[in-house]
Amino acid sequence: MKVAVGADHAGVRLKDELIRFIESLGHQVADLGCHCTDSVDYPDYAIAVCDQVVAGQADKGILICGTGIGMSIAANKVPGIRCALVHDLFSAKATREHNDTNVLAMGERVIGPGVAQEIIKVWLETDFSNGERHANRINKVKALEDKYAVHP
Repeated sequence: MKVAVGADHAGVRLKDELIRFIESLGHQVADLGCHCTDSVDYPDYAIAVCDQVVAGQADKGILICGTGIGMSIAANKVPGIRCALVHDLFSAKATREHNDTNVLAMGERVIGPGVAQEIIKVWLETDFSNGERHANRINKVKALEDKYAVHP
């Protein structure tokens, strides 16, 4: 599996640790930055990761900022992206099984690398349950994207 990973300045240290972990699980990683602790704008990195996921250049995406909140907000503006902000194992599993998320957001200032690694492992290994009620709900979310899409 190919995973696109991006972070802002507040998540760059955790991003670098997690990339090595994801690779140790046997996955390919596209590191889309940032690569420094100088202040940057998180939407730029959220969009870079989400663009790769939507285009099929990456199977999944992972975003890290200080809290994960800004990244998740930005990611969920991209049609085709279902991003969840996760800081615990139960949510990591549930968001894949029930919501078929394709992007994961986390906060470096909220969790440490050990918990983040466990979350990523569970999230990457959990499949969408694809049950009728879950699939129906995903279709309703997709319909919202169409309903509220900005058309030039």
